[in-house]
Amino acid sequence: MAEYPFTAADLEALRQWDTPTICNALELVVPHRRGHGFTVRPMVAAFPSMAPVCGLARTGTIRAAAPSGRAPEVDRAARLGWYDYVAEAAMPTIVVLQDLDDTPGTGAFWGEVHSNVHKALGSQGCVTNGSIRDLDMLASDFQLIAGVVNPSHAYVHMVQYGQEVTVHGMACHHDAVVHADKHGAVVIPHDAVTKLPAALDLCARREAPILEICRSRDFSVAALKDALNRSSEIH
Repeated sequence: MAEYPFTAADLEALRQWDTPTICNALELVVPHRRGHGFTVRPMVAAFPSMAPVCGLARTGTIRAAAPSGRAPEVDRAARLGWYDYVAEAAMPTIVVLQDLDDTPGTGAFWGEVHSNVHKALGSQGCVTNGSIRDLDMLASDFQLIAGVVNPSHAYVHMVQYGQEVTVHGMACHHDAVVHADKHGAVVIPHDAVTKLPAALDLCARREAPILEICRSRDFSVAALKDALNRSSEIH
């Protein structure tokens, strides 16, 4: 079993902050990552009001526009192998599934059945450029952040799993830490996980004087400039 420089409790703690705030803190902890490592296109959240999810990535690729061309037993073995792969994790997981079709989302891998299956396998949700369906019948507390909503599963089938994938600009490898909510998703470097709470606290303290003056009846440009100066001096 792999060893990690963080615990499941560390990942659970990060769920109290939304994904944009996590991105803000990452700018302090790993500044060279400021321009990449997150999704960069609009996405659909199955449960916009749900708390963020955070877990170890289980990566895979799918296609749905045409049959796989494999024997049925090979397709079935690939699907069952995928289930084993998702289940073999020391902590809660986030599935990151790349749809390889020329038109991603032609067929939905995610719906009532697979949301319940993967929740039972220990996953908190999925980030995909593919599609989702069965919106009124999805597993509760299982977040789906997807490219589109689509009514059919077409010829959806598993292509491969365990490799690096890219979903809407976010490159992700097996066992990466992924944080996601209605805004999208971001990959958190392993060595940054336990450094984030302090950085998150610093971000909040730096924002406080700016927000305070903006909400005050005493707001003025001069007062804003003063708040910005005070914010920059907080360390």
